[in-house]
Amino acid sequence: MPLARYGVLKGRITQQLAGQGNSPHHQLRIIDQVADYRAAVNVRSALAPSELMFAVIDDFQHPLTEALQRLPPGFTELESRPGGMALDYIRGNLLGARRLKVLPYAEVGPANDLYDQLDALAQRVMGEGAANIYAFGEPWSAEPQKDKYMGFFPGAGIHNIHMNQGNDKSFAGDDGPWQDGGLLLSFPQADRSLRWVAVFLAFQSQALHTDDGTGHTIPAPAVRDGLVRIVAARLRAPRGQAQTVTLLNTGAEPVDLAGWCLADYRKARCPLTGILAPGAAVAVPVAAPLALANTGDIITLLDEAGLKIDGAAYSKRQVPAEGHTLILGA
Repeated sequence: MPLARYGVLKGRITQQLAGQGNSPHHQLRIIDQVADYRAAVNVRSALAPSELMFAVIDDFQHPLTEALQRLPPGFTELESRPGGMALDYIRGNLLGARRLKVLPYAEVGPANDLYDQLDALAQRVMGEGAANIYAFGEPWSAEPQKDKYMGFFPGAGIHNIHMNQGNDKSFAGDDGPWQDGGLLLSFPQADRSLRWVAVFLAFQSQALHTDDGTGHTIPAPAVRDGLVRIVAARLRAPRGQAQTVTLLNTGAEPVDLAGWCLADYRKARCPLTGILAPGAAVAVPVAAPLALANTGDIITLLDEAGLKIDGAAYSKRQVPAEGHTLILGA
């Protein structure tokens, strides 16, 4: 069964502790207006290989950030469904598999391990008084004792701040769609906008193709991942013209798109047809019920078996002027 509870903790970082022991977690002390919490971030896997896959996206653009900034401080429980604020690494197009890099937790030398990355981000949040952290995962409630790492009372916090689907069979009981963990950081800019930084973590034992209902691993031919890429979209088409999504065949063989489709955040789909030659790109007209929102959306490319081949996301402030094309997946 999936996580018992799922949500996001919004606050400010005041302290951090490096992970230690056999199952280390990088500990972050987070405060809201009335309480203290501890975010326990996994930094090493109990299964071999132990190094985590890790991605930092320094200018994160996604439609969910519009809703996140309106949240009050503290923990907010979230429904595990599309179209809301829940994270799903696969279905939410938060990042491509190509962006996940394997990093050890601690190595000799500067900026070459997971500790250095997390430490630098935490220091940055603590150094900017108006910056917020949003920690996604599974909460634990107030405990009748002090927090065992940071001493505040009562102890409370959030964990499972990593991908929570496609697990090895020994942890498959935690699987579920739309319940992934992660860290989002918001930094106010001079023009009153927010710059978002995203931190996503996954175990090397986890799969990047999972069942839509259970989140369990689906065996899939990895060679097809990213074979056809979503590279651009014309979102504000001139009157009388359709929106378009541009696809690129990166492979050495033609790809038959029969049975393939494009999907948006609401799971509306637009079927595809035709043969895409090697190295060729095609601007596919978007047809109802699929309609890409000018307030931000996701675009997912699915094959004839319903498996994700590629995905992209964009935010409201990325949408260009009428007739112009937005480059995606750079």
